[in-house]
Amino acid sequence: MTSPFRDDAALAPPAGCPAHRAGDPGGRDRARLDTPGSLGSPGPLDDLGPDEPGLDELPVAGLRRLYGPAAEADPAGLYEQLRAEYGEVAPVLLHGDLPAWLVLGHSANLTAMRTPSRFSRDSRRWSAFEEGRVPTNSPLMPVIAWQPLCVFADGAEHRRLRGAVTDGLNGTDRRGVRRFVTRYTAELVDGFGARGRADLVSRFAEHLPMLVMTQLVGMPEEYGPRLVEAARDLMKGTETAIASNDHVVAALRRTVERKRNDPGPDLCTRLMQHPAGLTDEEVLEHLRVVLLAANETTVNLIADTLKMILTDERFREHLSGGHMTVPDALDQVLWDAPPMSLVAGRWATGDTVLGGRRIRSGDMLLLGLAAGNVDPVVRPDVAKPLHGNRSHLSFGSGPHECPGQDIGRAIAESGIDCLLTLLPDLRLAVPESELAWTSAWLSRHLVELPVEFTPPDQQPGAAAYAREAAAPVPATPPAEPRPVEPVEVVGADDGDEAGGTGETGETDEVPPVPRSQRGWWDSLTGWLRR
Repeated sequence: MTSPFRDDAALAPPAGCPAHRAGDPGGRDRARLDTPGSLGSPGPLDDLGPDEPGLDELPVAGLRRLYGPAAEADPAGLYEQLRAEYGEVAPVLLHGDLPAWLVLGHSANLTAMRTPSRFSRDSRRWSAFEEGRVPTNSPLMPVIAWQPLCVFADGAEHRRLRGAVTDGLNGTDRRGVRRFVTRYTAELVDGFGARGRADLVSRFAEHLPMLVMTQLVGMPEEYGPRLVEAARDLMKGTETAIASNDHVVAALRRTVERKRNDPGPDLCTRLMQHPAGLTDEEVLEHLRVVLLAANETTVNLIADTLKMILTDERFREHLSGGHMTVPDALDQVLWDAPPMSLVAGRWATGDTVLGGRRIRSGDMLLLGLAAGNVDPVVRPDVAKPLHGNRSHLSFGSGPHECPGQDIGRAIAESGIDCLLTLLPDLRLAVPESELAWTSAWLSRHLVELPVEFTPPDQQPGAAAYAREAAAPVPATPPAEPRPVEPVEVVGADDGDEAGGTGETGETDEVPPVPRSQRGWWDSLTGWLRR
């Protein structure tokens, strides 16, 4: 996933960055190809042949743009055109016609995600920054401008910051998530249910995740509605986006100050008390990333899953008959319509090869999550259901895999389950052909999902469920952490393509890929269906 960041972030090179060593007038100081153990070893590069061009050697006029009306009209079609022409890794142009590599293959994406010695998350390595080719007002800056956050860190600093975030999220009371989702779903349905018609994007999907996340973070309940509006405004890039971001930061700053004197069973307190010793600013900025990233991705996941439920007759029949669960539906959506189409990005730490392309030190890579999920190598038949298969790329992999994926899934699964309980005869109010999406280079959003239904007050069972769901959520201590169970690794690559060592000799952080991650959520959905 990606996150909105400040556009005034410093772009100074990291200490010891190999892309900024003294004596390299171009600022790129390529790794020597004849040096044993270098990232670009002679073998793979020699296999390309002497005429294989680097990214900056390709003619800009012949490259496709990932931005603009043509690209945004059919991003999936563009990915397939690029795959047919270039294979697993394709050269593309970003805003300002800045070149980058788009990773299209499933395996190539995993390699880029899992080998930080070759592909760093530190955006200060980008050669375009060093060469002054990225204007300060570039629309890329909110996404790729470096900040002192775990999402831009590698090595020891990444482990310090990421460890605090992961531990903080893992300390969340799973039962509390369920109760908050159930309560806010009932309140949202109460707001539009009497009419028997609603747009589930603007009236439900765009509200539920933020309302729940503010409670998990530890913010006062009255902050929720205004933060929902601020987050929506910020992510849509309106003229008031900066003011909306200021509102989010101010609300988080007040929360950090209050939690210093009044700690509680929430993410803010856990970050402040973590042994990693985060400063107040580090706590605030990581809370901001978690809050906004979780909201944006979960909004898309809820909207796309509801759309699938309402438009795919095979799925709706299976769901109502008990042959398919809402988690199954989310698995399918995470394959077919990832909440984020692209993630920017990774930056090459030295000359290397990926997907048959010559990658130069300082080149930028875009992780093509949507394209990788439909790679013909792993999905020769995209129409075949993938229930229970969670080897998709939607949550990433490797050391920067999404730390909040369990909570995001819980909000989406529980919210949809509760919505279908309250509105069991939910149906699409317009022909499917009238549904529309708005696309940008990073994601694709369903604009509206108009539905019709019988008002809950005309359904005795739904009305009783709504009254119970709307009851205040009692305060509970966080759940005891559970021991980590071993998982089965599938699809591991050989050699450095799946891990290995970098120039420093440090072993890459390569977590195993589990076949299934259901666990506690299965028990919750089982409880609901009794």
